[in-house]
Amino acid sequence: MQLDYENIGKVSVVKPLEKRMDALNAAGFKKQMESFIKEGQTFFILDMSEIDFVDSSALGAIIACLRMLEGNGDMVIAGAGEKVMRLFKLTRMDRVFQIFSNSEEALAGFPF
Repeated sequence: MQLDYENIGKVSVVKPLEKRMDALNAAGFKKQMESFIKEGQTFFILDMSEIDFVDSSALGAIIACLRMLEGNGDMVIAGAGEKVMRLFKLTRMDRVFQIFSNSEEALAGFPF
């Protein structure tokens, strides 16, 4: 999966550049996120503004990335469209992840 990646202070903004997050690219996303975490990144904004569709495999990969942080960081969601938000609400992941309307709002939501 192709990702746009930018560090803004202590926060890494990760933006998938494909329209779908599904079984075909979930493992690639997870692997790339794992490498960022191993490099020492601990705070992430997952900018989903380009994503139109997320399946259970991709949702599982996103959750796995949060777990990789082991409580030593955080991952928030930004820019999720209507379909993606519906999935997050249906699976109650909107209670697990803080969700912001855009990356700028998410960045302002970090406590540092």
